[in-house]
Amino acid sequence: MAKQNSLKRNYVMNVILTGSSIIVPVITFRYVSRTLLPDAHGKVQLALSVLSYFNMFAQLGIPTYGIRVAAKVRDDRETLTRTAHELLAINLIMSAVSYALLFAVILLVPRIREESTLYLVVGSQIIFNAIGMEWLFRAMEQYTYITVRSLIFQLIAIAAMFLLVHSPEDYVLYGGISVLGMVLSGIFNFVNARKFIDRKAKGPLDLRRHLKPVAIFFAMASATIIYTQLDAVMLGFMKTDADVAYYHAAVKVKGILVSVITSLGAVLLPRVSYYVEKGMDAEFRRLIGRAVDYVFVTAVPLAVYFMIFAGDGVLFLSGPAYASAVPPMRIIMPTLLFIGLSNVTGIQILVPTGREKVVLYSEIAGAAVDLVLNALLIPRYASAGAAVGTLAAEAVVLAVQMGALKGEIAEAFSSVRPLKILAALAAGCGASSWVLLTGLAGLPALLVSSVLFFAAYGAVLLMLKEELAVFIVYGTLAEKLGKFIHR
Repeated sequence: MAKQNSLKRNYVMNVILTGSSIIVPVITFRYVSRTLLPDAHGKVQLALSVLSYFNMFAQLGIPTYGIRVAAKVRDDRETLTRTAHELLAINLIMSAVSYALLFAVILLVPRIREESTLYLVVGSQIIFNAIGMEWLFRAMEQYTYITVRSLIFQLIAIAAMFLLVHSPEDYVLYGGISVLGMVLSGIFNFVNARKFIDRKAKGPLDLRRHLKPVAIFFAMASATIIYTQLDAVMLGFMKTDADVAYYHAAVKVKGILVSVITSLGAVLLPRVSYYVEKGMDAEFRRLIGRAVDYVFVTAVPLAVYFMIFAGDGVLFLSGPAYASAVPPMRIIMPTLLFIGLSNVTGIQILVPTGREKVVLYSEIAGAAVDLVLNALLIPRYASAGAAVGTLAAEAVVLAVQMGALKGEIAEAFSSVRPLKILAALAAGCGASSWVLLTGLAGLPALLVSSVLFFAAYGAVLLMLKEELAVFIVYGTLAEKLGKFIHR
C-alpha cells in the first residue's frame, strides 16, 4: 500500500513551492521586462499564449484527470502502472498530432511564420510535458520531490537568463529559457516515474476506457485555456506586441497572487479524491470548509491592496515603460477571489465527485463571455478591455458552479465570517492609504504600505478572534495550519 503523506507536510512543501513561484517571477520579470522592453517581451508572451493551445490539445485534460484516476488506484502498483501507461500513450499520440498542427500554423499564418524559430523553441514543451507525467507525482502526493526539483530547475533557468539575455534581440533565447524548467522536469520525471510504476504494464492497454472522461476534461481544459489565454492572443492580433506586454504585466501580478491563494487547494485534490473513493464524507466536507475560509481570508485583502497600490506594483515589477499596465491590473484584481473560490467549487468539489460536466459548462460560459467582451472592448480599450473580459469570465465561471452546488456550497461557506474580514480590511486600508500622499514610489512604497496594511488587517482579525488568524499567530504557520486542516 502506498504511504499517505500528511497534509501538513504537503502544505509546507507547497508553501515553499509557492514562495519560489513568487520570488522567482519577481526576479526574472523585473530583469526581462527592462531588458527586452515591451515589444520584444510581447513577442515572447504572444508565443507562449499561442503555444498554450497546442500544449492543451496534446495534454487532452490528462493533467487533472490523471491526478484523480491515479490517486484512486495508488495503493495497487499493477493497476497504477497500467493506468499510467495508458494515459502516457494517449498523451504521446496527441503530442504528435499537436506538432503536426503547429507546423501547419507556422506555414499558413504570416504573423507566426515571421517568428517561426521562437514558436518552435517554445513548442519544445509539448513533448516534455507529455513524458513528464506530472499528474502521477501529484497523485502520489510527492510534494517534497516536486518542490526540490522545481527549485533546482528554477535556479538553473535564472542563471541562464542572466548569462544569455542582455538585449531585446535575445528574445528567442528568453523564450527557450521560459520553457526550460518544463523540459528539465519532463526528463527528470520520466526517469523517476519507475519508483511508482513498472516499465511495462501487464496485459494489453485499454486506451478506450479513458476516452470519454478524458474528453470531458479536455473540453474543460480547452474552455479554461480559451478564456485565460485568449486575451493575449486577441491583443497580439488586434493591437500590438506592446499591448500584450502591458496586459501580461498585470496578469503576472495576478498569477503570483493566485498561486498564494490556491496553494492549499493544490495539495487537496488527490486527498479529496481519495476521501470520495473511500466514502469518507465527513473528512471531505471538513477539508472543503477549511479551503473556503482560507480563500476568503487571503484573497480579499490581496485584491484590495493591489488595487490601491497597482501603480507601485507595476513600477517595481516592470518599470516605468509599463505604466499602461496599471489600469488592467486594477480591473483584474477581483478575479483573485473568483478564481480562489472556483478552484474550491470546481477542482475540489465537482471534479472529485464526478461532476466534471458542470465545470465544463461553467468554463464554456466563461469563454463565451470573454470572447464577446474582448471583441467589443479590445479595439477601443486595448489591455484594459481584455482585463474586463477576464473579470467577467471568472465571475461567470464561479456563478455557474455555485448555482449547480446550491445547498452543498452553503455548508462550506458557513465557517466564513465576512464582517470580521471587512472590519480588518477597513483597518488595513486606513493604516496604509496615507502612503499614497508621501511621494514614495515603487519598492519603498510597497514595503511601507504592505507592512501597515497587512499588520493592521491581521491584528483586527486576531482581536475579533477569526479562527484562521488565531491558528496562524499562535504558532508556526505550517504547524497551526496543519491542525486547522485536520480539525
